[in-house]
Formats: sequence, C-alpha cells, structure tokens
Amino acid sequence: MNQTPQVKKIGLEEKTALLDRLGKNALTPEDCEIIRHLFDTIEFVIEIVNRKNAQLKTLLKRILGIKSEKSEKIRDKLNSKIPSEERTPASEPPHEAKAEDPTDNASSNGPIEEKPKGHGRIGADAYTGAKKIFIPLPTFKPGDRCPECPKGKVYPQSKPGVFISIEGQAPMGATVWQLEKYRCNLCGMIFSAEVPGDVSKDNKFDPQAKSMIAILRYGGGFPLNRIGELQKSLGIPTPVSTLWEKTEEAADKIYPAYEELKRQAAQGTVIHNDDTGIKILSVMKEIGEETKIAEGKTRTGIFTTGIVSVVEDREIALFFTGRRHAGENFAGLLEKRKPDRDPPIQMCDAKSGNTPKDVEVVSCNCNTHARRNFVNVAEDFPDQCLYVIDVFGKIYQNDALARERQMSPDERLRYHREKSGPTLDSFHAWVNEQLDKKQVEPNSGLGKAMTYVLNHWEKLTRFLHVPGVPLDNNICERALKKAILHRKNSLFYKTEHGAYVGDMFMSLIHTCNLAGENPFDYLTGLQVHSSHVFKNPKKWLPWNYRNTLSELALSQSGFQPGQK
Repeated sequence: MNQTPQVKKIGLEEKTALLDRLGKNALTPEDCEIIRHLFDTIEFVIEIVNRKNAQLKTLLKRILGIKSEKSEKIRDKLNSKIPSEERTPASEPPHEAKAEDPTDNASSNGPIEEKPKGHGRIGADAYTGAKKIFIPLPTFKPGDRCPECPKGKVYPQSKPGVFISIEGQAPMGATVWQLEKYRCNLCGMIFSAEVPGDVSKDNKFDPQAKSMIAILRYGGGFPLNRIGELQKSLGIPTPVSTLWEKTEEAADKIYPAYEELKRQAAQGTVIHNDDTGIKILSVMKEIGEETKIAEGKTRTGIFTTGIVSVVEDREIALFFTGRRHAGENFAGLLEKRKPDRDPPIQMCDAKSGNTPKDVEVVSCNCNTHARRNFVNVAEDFPDQCLYVIDVFGKIYQNDALARERQMSPDERLRYHREKSGPTLDSFHAWVNEQLDKKQVEPNSGLGKAMTYVLNHWEKLTRFLHVPGVPLDNNICERALKKAILHRKNSLFYKTEHGAYVGDMFMSLIHTCNLAGENPFDYLTGLQVHSSHVFKNPKKWLPWNYRNTLSELALSQSGFQPGQK
C-alpha cells in the first residue's frame, strides 16, 4: 500500500468499549472500520520500515523478532518457521557442491581441538593492579623435619598459595593533612608543621587522580557531573569544573604521545575506518549560522571517526571528532605516511563517506555488513537467508582455522582460494540466478541485499586476491563503541577543544586495551615524565613505555649499560 492511511484517533473510553464488544462478539460496523484503520496503519508502518529506515527496522526487530546476529540463534529461529516439507532448493542450491568441512585435510597440523569450558573464575595473574603481600610461614624453614612424617623434610614451593580480597574505595581518594601549629603569645609568630616532601603543595590533584578522571570519562563513559556526584556521596566532593580543569591539565602534559600515535598509525599495512554521529554544541551553532547564509547548502553532519591501524603486530586506535567524514580523516592521516611505503589496505563498509579521495589504497569492504543485510530480512525470506548465512558461516570458519593455525598472509590467501573460493563462486552464481530469473523482487529487502553484494563483489572478495586483507571491519566497530558509550552518557561535547581532548584520551586508552596494557598506569607515567614525553614521544607509547621507564630508572641511579 502506498497511500498514507487516514489517522483515526481513539480515546481510552472508546478503546475500552471496543475491547469489551470484541470479547462479547458484538462488533458494530463502526468497530470494523476502526479495526480496518488499525491494520492499514500497521501495514503502512511495516512497508515504510522495509523500504526506507533500516535503523527503525533494526529496533523493531530487536523488540519483536530476531535479537541476535549469531548463526545458531538465527537458524533456530528461522527453522522453526519453515516446515521441512516446504523447504525450497534455495537453502541448498543444486549447482553448489556441499562444502567440505574446513577441518578436513586443511593442514598437516591436524584438526583443531575444542577448548575445554572454563569455570568462569578469574585467575590471580589477571589482578595486575592489585597490591601483592607475601605472608611467610613462621613455623617452617627450609630443611625442617616434617611434623607429619618423622623422616621427611619440608622445602618451599615455587608457587605460593593465593587468596584475593577486594576492598571498596572512592575513584579518587583524599588525605587531610592536619598541620599542628604553635603561636607566640608575645610576638604573635605562628609556627606550623610541614607537609611531607613527597606531597605537592602547588597541585592538590596528583597524576593518578587525573588519570582516574580521564579513564572514568573517556574509557567508561561517565559524565563529569556523575563523577562529581559519586565523589560527593563518598565523602570526597569534587566540583565538575575542577574535574574538567584537571582533565585538561593532564591533556596538556601528554598530547605529544597522541600525535606520535597518529604518525605511527599512518604507517599501517591494514587500516580500518568508520564513523558515527556526535554533537558539538559550538559547531552546531556554526552550522546554524552557515545554513542561514548558504540557504541550506552546507554540510550539517558532525562525526566521530574511528580508525584502527595494524602496524606489524600492533593495533593502534584513533578517534577524530568534527565535520569531516571517515574518508576525509583517513586521507588526513595518510599525509603522515612515509612516501616509500606501499599503499595500505583500507577496510570499511561501502558507505561513500568512508572512502578517501585522491589517495591510493587497496580498498576492501566489510563482509559483516553484507551479511547483516540478509539477517535484517531473514524473517521475511527465511529459506533464502538461511543459505546465505551458511555461506558466510563457512567463510568465517575457514578464516578462524587459518588464524588458529597461525598461517602467514600468503598461506591464508592460498587456503581461502582453495576452501572459500568455490563456495563464493556458487553463491555469486546463485545471486545472479535469483535476480535474472526474477525469483526475487529487486526492490524488496532481499533483492536490495543481493544487489548490494553484486555491486561490491570485488571489494567484498578482495581477501581472495590480496594477502592480509581482513574479512570485516569488526575491530573498528568495537572501537567506535567507546565514542558511542560517551555519546549515550554525556550526549555532546561543548567545544572542538573538548572533542580533541576526548579523542586523545579515547585513542590512548583504547590503544592500551588493544596492547594489553593498563591505561591507568600508562596515563600516570606520561604525566609524571611529561618533559621526557615532549623530548622523545616515540619512546612513550603503550607498547614500549615500560622499557623507557626502566631505562630512566637505571640512568637516574647512575648505572651505565655494560656495568657489572
């Protein structure tokens, strides 16, 4: 139906009376007309959702339909809707030979052993930030007689026993130094005790406190007023203005590390990018003024771009917030790339704003996005979509096997050509057949999903032709959750400067997470050694700053390399 249905407003009393008559099977012609309007409205909304608004459709799907993109859950949901006798050949096309099990003859290393299920406990080694206190056993020393057997002797074990106790505390603690004072009753001179030498009188907030504020705000998504309320309720009040002031102070001390991180990321072999919407109040005001002058012909969007660059065996996360699209931020980052390096592999979804202009890259598209188009219409076309989900499942299973067996990029490429290539060839022929024989309406949800695959086939299957090309952009999608979490909680940035500070801390924090480093220790170390960070930021990155700290400690102790 294409016409907008007539709006029929019904009050609470009318609705109650209608339901009563419905229960008594005493409907009037007027009631039937109301019900017809309801059905017309529902059909209209569903059509609009299917045709135009994918985000609204996703929301409705979560409420009413499939709530997961995992293959097992989708299959269970769809199989329950398709009686076995009504299955069509679409779920297993006749021209496709059944794919081999990826574990069969895949490698000389043999099949992968399934991981045993864990018990859900976190090992003591994971508590890297906890204090460690050794408790000796006072009744024993090495070589003592065993109290249980007269002939045995006891010796210490290499691994001590472990007990973990967890205490609650405020995010930022405080110490009140009460300085005793004396006053001369004759001259009035006052004598006061001194604050300990390791306590700064110039700045009440030490580097650890500033690191905690930044991690809560940009790592955990806590708005500053929420942090202030939490501190107040725990008896250590901290005004919101002070929280921002201290965050800015920390940023001023560590920003060279962020700039160096950009330079390093520009050298990546694989660079993922995507963006999400955000608000900056000062920029929104500028856009409003520009719109009046340009009569609406101006860019109105504001975005946070997430970039994850793979440099050798490291992953670097960067965030950029402003009016530039992901592709423009990508091109800006590559201005820092060394001219002698080969063009990077760029992974993103097929949105036009993600593609850089006037920059040479090996462009690839995300298979997860292509698969998601079918998942979104799976309940409407269960038979066909089950087949498509199985195709992508085989591709991802092959990739997981290559990763598990630690194949080199060239070995992975050959393996995908052998195992994934035939599956994708059959899938490509099936999609063309469905559209050519008009078995699928091109303007339907399924038809659009198929058209998307055909339009971007070369970039979706680049992993079959270029070594090292990933299957999807999932790593960047996960990184963008940092920005989305901040947006959901804090709603907006006030100024572009505030957005830069947020981008910097999110980049450093998430890069620490990717490197397996403690962001709290890292941010604190950068602040304490700020002068060294400014001199040589290359030595103060998440993966090498601990070595730099060790070298600094040795040099300050007077130890020279080569000394015994």
